[in-house]
Amino acid sequence: MTGTTFSPLHENFLAVIKSYYQLTKPRIIPLLLITTAAAMWIAGKGQVDPRQVLIVLLGGTLAAASAQTFNCVYDRDIDYEMLRTRSRPIPSGRVHPRHAIVFACILGILSFTLFAVFVNLLSALLALCGIGFYMLVYTHWLKRTSTQNIVIGGAAGSIPPLVGWAAVTGDLSWTAWLLFLTIFLWTPPHFWALALMIRDDYAQVNIPMLPVVKGEETTVKQIWLYTLLVVPVSFLLIYPLGEAGIVYGFFATILGGIFIRKAWQLQQAPQDKQLAKSMFKYSILYMMLLCTGMVVDSLPAMHQITATVVEYLSSFACNA
Repeated sequence: MTGTTFSPLHENFLAVIKSYYQLTKPRIIPLLLITTAAAMWIAGKGQVDPRQVLIVLLGGTLAAASAQTFNCVYDRDIDYEMLRTRSRPIPSGRVHPRHAIVFACILGILSFTLFAVFVNLLSALLALCGIGFYMLVYTHWLKRTSTQNIVIGGAAGSIPPLVGWAAVTGDLSWTAWLLFLTIFLWTPPHFWALALMIRDDYAQVNIPMLPVVKGEETTVKQIWLYTLLVVPVSFLLIYPLGEAGIVYGFFATILGGIFIRKAWQLQQAPQDKQLAKSMFKYSILYMMLLCTGMVVDSLPAMHQITATVVEYLSSFACNA
């Protein structure tokens, strides 16, 4: 494969470390860890073991890094063709594909072992499933064949909250699956906004992303539809599940309203890449702050404050 079989080129050991670090696409991982942590805090009713959190987040980091490294190996041909990705470690010749595969396997094994030994087997299997689904279903099967690639493939990015929940409880409840569904529905607006920004790159290497195959207007309509789905679904955590309260409701209302407004603005100007960029960036902020709202709402101290405020307001209303 052209551009991917060069001998590794490095000036020093630190350059080697940097190249392998870049293989893991580290900018993607923090958001996955935030969703994992949010699930842990809700599952633990706001009280979690710091040691367990550290282990789970480390295991999740290793699993995500493994999946992303495998992805870099598989996609090295299209990475070489696109100017935006040609400088990545494998297409630039700084890391040999075989070495990257070994690295990815080691990361995956370490992740599974960490979960299985120090947490529980269910969380270990879920993390392993995340790696497998991302590689086999999304990267290998869907990414180069279907416009629905990131819809179905989005299930891989929805697994971290399942891992976090299972780590605390040892099982999977309706709440865990609701967190999964929320991220699953959030993924299309998030990723298609990015696809609108770099549509030409995908077209250059024949990746059938929705904007490439169906055009911008169809894509923004789909973004609008999924945004209208994910925002109401986020409130199911309050009712009927009863796992969140007023504080989370405040976060979800404000964040959801802005999310819908941005999706509407993008629908009015499908070819405006600045609006697509704004939508993409906000989608990240939306999920980060929504998870923050989950954590804050779950804290026992916040429950006490909320109960006190509600009692005061009730008393004031009765005396008015």
